[in-house]
Amino acid sequence: MYKYREATENDFNEICSLIKSREEMFLVYPKGNYPLTVAQITELSKERMELTVAVDEFGIVGFANIYDYNENEYMFIGNVIIEKQYRGKGLGKEIVSYMLEKAFVKYGLCEVRISVFSENIPALLLYSNFGFTPYALEERKNHEGRRVALIHMKMENNRLKGILLASRKK
Repeated sequence: MYKYREATENDFNEICSLIKSREEMFLVYPKGNYPLTVAQITELSKERMELTVAVDEFGIVGFANIYDYNENEYMFIGNVIIEKQYRGKGLGKEIVSYMLEKAFVKYGLCEVRISVFSENIPALLLYSNFGFTPYALEERKNHEGRRVALIHMKMENNRLKGILLASRKK
C-alpha cells in the first residue's frame, strides 16, 4: 500500500506539511521551530542519514530518518512523522519496521535506539510493541515550558528477525 524511498529536496515542502501544530513539532523535532520549514529540513538532512518518505497515491504520508550512527554498534531512528489522517492505521508500524530493517540489515548493527517524550503515548506504545525497552530517562521542558521525560529506548538485533517475520505474515 505504501512505498518507501529516499527523500529528496523536492519533498521537503511536503514533509513540512506533515507537522500541524507546535505540540507535534516538539514531539517529533524538539530542536526545531514551529512551523517546520524547508530550511530546517535542509539543515536536518546535513546531520542525518537515510531520510525516508512513505508515499501513497496522494503523496507523502510519512517521514523518518537515522542519526547518531555509531558504526558496528547502534544508531537512532528519529523524526518519525505520520500524516494525521493516517495515524492509527499501521503506517507508523510500517515505517518503523522499514527503518529497523535498514539499521539491522543494511548497516549490520547490533542495536537500534529511539527517543520518545513521555507525553507521546501512541509512540511509546508502538515502540514498546516492537520490543524497544527503556535504558535512560532525561528531563526536558516541553513546548509550553513544562517538565517532561525524554525516554531513551533500545532494541537489539536478535528481536528483529521475529518482528519482521510476524509483520510479513499479516
